[in-house]
Amino acid sequence: MEQSSAIKCPSISYHLAGTKKIQQELAKPNVLERFLENKDDIAKLRQCFAGLWSLDDSNIVKDAIERPEFYVMKPQREGGGNNIYGDDVRKALLRLQEEGTDENSAYILMQKIFPTIASTFLIRDGICYKDRAISELGIYGAYLRNKENVIVNEQCGYLMRTKIASSNEGGVAAGFAVLDSVYLN
Repeated sequence: MEQSSAIKCPSISYHLAGTKKIQQELAKPNVLERFLENKDDIAKLRQCFAGLWSLDDSNIVKDAIERPEFYVMKPQREGGGNNIYGDDVRKALLRLQEEGTDENSAYILMQKIFPTIASTFLIRDGICYKDRAISELGIYGAYLRNKENVIVNEQCGYLMRTKIASSNEGGVAAGFAVLDSVYLN
């Protein structure tokens, strides 16, 4: 497929770059240096990374069992509803240790992010209500190249989703979040 002249969207390399396991590898020391030379760019990128660890790291697993509220256990899947939070992290890790199977390679541990909570108005089913919420901004980009010739590489839109602060899930289609607009003050 990658050797064909068909337009691939995304290419296999860009698809893999979005997987949790690859993100985990990129977060390791000295890995970004293989792809980037500018130390300032590397430092800026590292500031954006949340902690990502394999379940092979016994010190992190021990810490996650002791303090599960600071971790999210993520399977190598997309679509929402699959992440493990809170005390369920402890239970899942203890179960995996007890079973001693290779199932733990299907998961990673991620540092839990604690975003800013704001009071906001939400409309659902035509009813407006006020609640404590968090928002997530996604930026869309378009990238097209022919071998080494970059034809298009630009930002082309955004999606703002807002969910109540007490919800671990955030999917709009799944009913956990609402579409929102950016308001800059």
